[in-house]
Amino acid sequence: MTTVVAVRKGGQVTMAADSLVTFGDTRLSHRAETNQKIFTVEDAAGTSLFALAGAAAHFLVLQHALAAQPREQLLFGSKHEIFRTFTMLHPVLKDSFFMQTKEDEHEPYESSQFTMLMANHSGIYGIYSYREVFEFKEFWAIGSGRSFALGAMHAAYDIKSRTSRDVAEAGIAAACEFDRNSAPPVDVLTLKLKVSK
Repeated sequence: MTTVVAVRKGGQVTMAADSLVTFGDTRLSHRAETNQKIFTVEDAAGTSLFALAGAAAHFLVLQHALAAQPREQLLFGSKHEIFRTFTMLHPVLKDSFFMQTKEDEHEPYESSQFTMLMANHSGIYGIYSYREVFEFKEFWAIGSGRSFALGAMHAAYDIKSRTSRDVAEAGIAAACEFDRNSAPPVDVLTLKLKVSK
């Protein structure tokens, strides 16, 4: 699994991720492979940061699927734009990347199988299996260490001297300390928000 966090504070948005990959009981540390979990996409409005939790295959599939789309069709400036973009991307994932869309026979929609965080100049978004999109006002985390990260970020967020980077690093540090599936080194990227909160 993994831990990824995103924090919005002081006119900036920061995303941080650990670098451990696990295969069942096997750990693939940063020493064995460069496990960089955050990637950037140049979209219609600028740069967006993406990171995923779950199957390692998702990382390359999403990178290649997004890179194959015309830049002007990649709209990530609001919940509704993100929903439309990922709804447009869903058939591409099925047809070109052979994504298995079933999670449960009784589910009302086909699954895109992703759990991801996205951050850009407009804020922080969580995108989930059925193309649900959530916009987070302060911070959020995904992956196996999310509970530890959320607790640490909750404790650090209201300290006035803390920047978005400080809060994100506190979340990732807690996850790497207590979650057996998260480990340093940590990647941290920061972007400027269009509207500060």
